[in-house]
Amino acid sequence: MIGVSGEQLGVLTRQEALEKAKQQELDLIEIAPQASPPVAKIANFQKFRYEESKKERASKKGPEGGLKELWLSPRIDEHDLKVRLTRTEEFLKKGYKVKLTVKFKGREMAHQELGYRVLQETLALLGDKAGVDREPKMEGRKLSMIVGKSKSGNKIKNYEQTKK
Repeated sequence: MIGVSGEQLGVLTRQEALEKAKQQELDLIEIAPQASPPVAKIANFQKFRYEESKKERASKKGPEGGLKELWLSPRIDEHDLKVRLTRTEEFLKKGYKVKLTVKFKGREMAHQELGYRVLQETLALLGDKAGVDREPKMEGRKLSMIVGKSKSGNKIKNYEQTKK
């Protein structure tokens, strides 16, 4: 049994624990039901749920809390691509995930395979520094892929495979 301020109250029966919680006008929350004996805490249940949801949201975001986006073109020059790769590596080192987006203009939409090729080349140049978190996906006139810290065996499929 854990008290309001985090102090250990010892092992109590369920009835005794409920009485202590009622005396303090708080709730009895079971923290670790699988433990022997189960661990319970006296606290405000609404506040407890809020704190837990805050922790869960923070854990989903990652270390720095987010996603950075870099834009590419299907006809991007080699030097420009290397500059974007440098930025991508910096973001990955800081713990961000990076969304690489290829924007198609006008008639470039007829050659979407060029966008897939740019993303494949980008991933190949990143090598072991990055892994695919989300496969390339068309979103209107944009083709985007999310990369994160390296995971073994993460390579994107060929354009023909993703098109099916």
